[in-house]
Amino acid sequence: MNSMGVARLRKAALIAGVSAIAVQASAALAQDQQAQRKGSNGLTLQEVIVTAQKRAENAQDVPISISAFTSNMLQAKGITDVASMGNLAPNVTLDAGTPFSGSSAVLSAYIRGIGQNDFAFNLDPGVGIYLDGVYLARSVGANQDLLDIERVEILKGPQGTLFGRNTIGGAISIVTKQPSKDFGGELEVTTGRFSRMDVKGTVNVPIVDGLYSSFSFSTKHNRGYQKQIPFPGFAQGVIADAFPYFGSGHPNHFGGENQYNFRGKVLWEATSDMTVTLSADYLRQDNNGVATTVLKTYGDPANPAAVFGPLYNGCIAGALPAFAISGVCNNILNGTSLGGLIAVSPTLLYTDQFIPPSIDQTYATGNSFSRLRDYGGSMTVDWNIGSATLKSITAYRELHWQSAEDEDGSPLPILQTSFDENQHQFSQELQLTGALLDDRLSYVLGLYYFDEGGNLHDLVTFPAGLLQIDGQNYLSTKNYAGYAHLNYKVTDRLSITLGGRYTHENKHFTGLQSDPNGIFYKLNGYPTPNEASRQALCNSGAAVPSLQGIPAGLFCYPNPANIYQVYPVASAGGFVQNFNNFSPKIGLEYKANADILLYASFSRGYKTGGWTTRLTTPQPAGTSAPTFGPEKASTYEVGMKSELADHRALLNMSGFYTRYNGIQLNFQVGTSPTLQNAGNAEIYGFEIEFQARPTQALTLAANVGYAHASYTSLSPFVTGVTLNSRLPKTPEWKFSFGPQYDIDLSGHGTLLLNADYTHTSSLFNDTENTLLLKRPATDMFNASITYREPEARWSIVLGATNLTNDRYLTTGQNQVAGGLTYGTYNRPREWYLTGRVNF
Repeated sequence: MNSMGVARLRKAALIAGVSAIAVQASAALAQDQQAQRKGSNGLTLQEVIVTAQKRAENAQDVPISISAFTSNMLQAKGITDVASMGNLAPNVTLDAGTPFSGSSAVLSAYIRGIGQNDFAFNLDPGVGIYLDGVYLARSVGANQDLLDIERVEILKGPQGTLFGRNTIGGAISIVTKQPSKDFGGELEVTTGRFSRMDVKGTVNVPIVDGLYSSFSFSTKHNRGYQKQIPFPGFAQGVIADAFPYFGSGHPNHFGGENQYNFRGKVLWEATSDMTVTLSADYLRQDNNGVATTVLKTYGDPANPAAVFGPLYNGCIAGALPAFAISGVCNNILNGTSLGGLIAVSPTLLYTDQFIPPSIDQTYATGNSFSRLRDYGGSMTVDWNIGSATLKSITAYRELHWQSAEDEDGSPLPILQTSFDENQHQFSQELQLTGALLDDRLSYVLGLYYFDEGGNLHDLVTFPAGLLQIDGQNYLSTKNYAGYAHLNYKVTDRLSITLGGRYTHENKHFTGLQSDPNGIFYKLNGYPTPNEASRQALCNSGAAVPSLQGIPAGLFCYPNPANIYQVYPVASAGGFVQNFNNFSPKIGLEYKANADILLYASFSRGYKTGGWTTRLTTPQPAGTSAPTFGPEKASTYEVGMKSELADHRALLNMSGFYTRYNGIQLNFQVGTSPTLQNAGNAEIYGFEIEFQARPTQALTLAANVGYAHASYTSLSPFVTGVTLNSRLPKTPEWKFSFGPQYDIDLSGHGTLLLNADYTHTSSLFNDTENTLLLKRPATDMFNASITYREPEARWSIVLGATNLTNDRYLTTGQNQVAGGLTYGTYNRPREWYLTGRVNF
């Protein structure tokens, strides 16, 4: 047997051995009001009800790897948004922000090595985010505020037979509370480090019998943890942008929040067989930008990968040929750039002198903000039609986002990004659920329609505007899908699951990206570009001695009507791609007894392709827009869910093996982050989760996850990675432990002590495994103490996050051609104090 065969046998043995112990189950410390499973000693764990299979079930009875977190558990841990949940679930990485987005509202989500670390409109998330069953198509705004939630379910592996679009890596389902029949509510106020002041409230208002409503709001405000400091020897603002904007609140700090959120719901019990739920939500952010730290600068011309750092420094030092001094460097030497909007020092070189004295300080003076309006509404109709239930989910959403980030960390305009995105989406889903054949056959049948459109305007400036990327991207998508999920009980203990999803997707795209400075004209001796310059560049190729030998037409700006446009010219209808796919699911479940469920499954996930939009060099005239193809994941999983010791403990585990093909990853090509199909990989590992209630007061929870992700083949045009490279955002090991202890104060209330510790092994934040951006092994420790008065009408929580002050990079970019490597560090140690009143 060859070495590959032996390796596969070892992997199979690992998964089989792991699954023989037990399987992945709910990770929730259940502190909600769900019904308890009754044990003889009264020390039972509380069950958590989930709807992962489109019907209400105990999480222990669902043959899917799922982690479920109730609202009370998240409250006890001080978790208020999706990204903050990343430390709670094994083999899950959730970060607020992606490279050069400049916004913590953007979610980078990975499950078992599959996800998406970008915000661009042309890229679909690898992990589907759902709000009350409505798919959120953009990673912008996906870092949802957890307002008035009932639970959050994290489903691992492909979920195409149960959810809407693009669940190739998994799904995060946020379920908010339904309006109550009784009047009441809750008000919560939190203060903390960095001038934190959060207010959150919910009220249930019954209108008439059968018509109920609820209204929730939250506000978040803190000044941020990174401070802007003046560069030594220069007064603040002397070299700065003329009109810097830092977001509302504290202009000299970064990493802060200033936002409010609202949700309203109305539940109408139309008949005894039909309910209608109307929901609307609105989020408004005006945050200062994320905290960006310069890690390294590249201004040395001896570095072959460095381009604009040496060019800028050469202009300042007068070390370039005469044609460059007159054509390329003119704006810089005259002290202005970008049409005079930026004041530039004619003497200051861009070097490592701008690496700040602390990661929580910066010399940056450029625009840094994130402004977001994200809102939508939905109508959900549940109709009991006898032996089945028909559900209709109709939803419409919009988001409007502007973001800017000064990435160079200096008062010089070296690398600054800004984006303006407008998106709208409409979706309609029909689900038919029920049972046949004396309840032996359970089924979910669904039809799904999704229509999305909008634009993303990029404005990215490299040193002093030497290269400027300015242009609109217009995109639209229509998706049609049908799915089925069938479970048949062969015997009372043995059942089989069969499912499938067929998807048809149609995409349109038009790119208008341009370089208003015409840097390639100027590099080739055309200081005042015109149509003649464009033709000469097309016909003659590069004229600059250092660029000689480049074929004619390579730097030909493709649009005669816009001589600065670098993106290929589309027809009137734009570029078009169509995708079709069928993804199956097969499962086998065996109920060994009332407390042990064994299962095995095979499922396939699918994500459509698209276009690479970030081009900074002109494309040859007549060429089509560069595309990337779809990616697929085929996952085999085995597991067991068990309840032990008279329901006082859960020990659950799963083992999985995934073939991951056509991986869509961002590669840094010169100055351009370019999406390409990297090749194929295999991912295998396991998850174990344990819960126990050894005494009435003490609850324990622990989990461990292991994931080995490695390339098996690479596309021939891919550079910067090898078969030994690791997939981004995928640590090998993750371990969490969370005890909770209730102290009865003998009629004077209760104290709840809560702690959680998470160890995560090292990971890489980018495709190329840049060492400067590597995240080392981390140890995060959070704790809180809650006092609850005897009638539970009010409570006070004192807590702290990141008690060990463990700092690590959550995102970053190795922009060597642009002049630097930069990154964003996680938040430092913080304390908080929360007061909560129920009425």
